[in-house]
Amino acid sequence: MLLLLQIASVVAVALYLIRWRSGVSRRNAQSWDSLMARLRPDWSAHQLSDHFLWQEGLSATPEDAWQRMEGPKGLWVMYQNARVMLEMADYAAKNSDTVDRLLLETLRSDAMHIRVCVLMALAQYAFTQASEGVRVNAFRAAQMYTGMAARMTQLLQENAAGMVPDFVAAM
Repeated sequence: MLLLLQIASVVAVALYLIRWRSGVSRRNAQSWDSLMARLRPDWSAHQLSDHFLWQEGLSATPEDAWQRMEGPKGLWVMYQNARVMLEMADYAAKNSDTVDRLLLETLRSDAMHIRVCVLMALAQYAFTQASEGVRVNAFRAAQMYTGMAARMTQLLQENAAGMVPDFVAAM
């Protein structure tokens, strides 16, 4: 029995290391185009703000935002796009010496906060449907998302200006 447990442990560690290595290889092979292609345009946050991608803030109430983001669908798109924008920030840091480090740290923090807020809202939604708490968390996530998108636009303008139109179209 102990031998089987040891073998299972070694196999689990080996599988984890293989998966980790393939993820590192995939991230090293990325380009701006491949990252841009991973952004999900299923739902657009343009409906939430008049100046989306250029400044922070929403021009919608929590109730309006919930309806405009199509509930959990918009939350899930924000969750996935936040990860892609995080990878875009990492790519810029790896491939440019002129990237503002404070901007990168802010983008990383934004991505993590958005993902946590979205997961909280989705968990609440699973238990209480569209209650006030769910709408408030979704609104909070959308506010952070618009701020992150504005900062990502700034990063792209400074480091990959040719990608800004594609980014705007994808968002």
